[in-house]
Amino acid sequence: MPRRARKQSPTGIYHVIMRGINRQSIFEDEEDRLKLIEKFSKYRELSGYRLFAYCLMDNHIHVLIQEQKEPIGIVMKRISSSYVFWFNNKYERCGHLFQERFKSEVVDTDRYFLTVLRYIHQNPLKAKIAEDISNYRWSSYGEYMGSGHIVDKEYVLKMFANSADEALERFDEFQRKGNDDNCLEVEDLRPISDERLKETIKKQFGLDAIRIANEEKAKQEPILRELKHLEGVSLRQIARITGVPQTRVWRA
Repeated sequence: MPRRARKQSPTGIYHVIMRGINRQSIFEDEEDRLKLIEKFSKYRELSGYRLFAYCLMDNHIHVLIQEQKEPIGIVMKRISSSYVFWFNNKYERCGHLFQERFKSEVVDTDRYFLTVLRYIHQNPLKAKIAEDISNYRWSSYGEYMGSGHIVDKEYVLKMFANSADEALERFDEFQRKGNDDNCLEVEDLRPISDERLKETIKKQFGLDAIRIANEEKAKQEPILRELKHLEGVSLRQIARITGVPQTRVWRA
């Protein structure tokens, strides 16, 4: 069945989600997250897009972006391909990292623009990985409230007030406001707990997770491959509970 054509935004603005293939983690450490942010900065001039918000989660990202010189499909392909090339080289792996086709929704009114902006910044709260949006380092909220050069802060803040101080105050108040916003989201991406994964390994393979590192390669690799395809499981988690080095998990 052919793919359904992506709905075009009359404003050129989209809420985009890219997620890891098989819902796997797309970041293994701080350097990885900084590198993806760097890619967004690097390709902004070439592709001519405007970035209004972003949030990097463990296995997916949200961005609020406006296409200009190039279509959104080309923009996201440039960014993701460049990051994956770097990521694969770092971890000595090959193959896909992101789900092949990113998800997007049209943002065609100022009201919905602000809704998506808040939704993206509150994503860590909804995922229960932060108690306050200011505590989460990997979103654009910090750029609005401090220094940063990636997001188009001026465009957004002018929607709140003409005075810079008043605009920032109103922006912050709006970002923190409780709500029942309903925007584009990925399917349930809650990670599997270590205990549940250990139970799964015991039931499926008949051995304790920590013993996998001591198994012969011929037996170890099929187990690692199976674990990598479990939804909600990251490579870092597999390495942590099995004792198998992360690079070996990648190669399996």
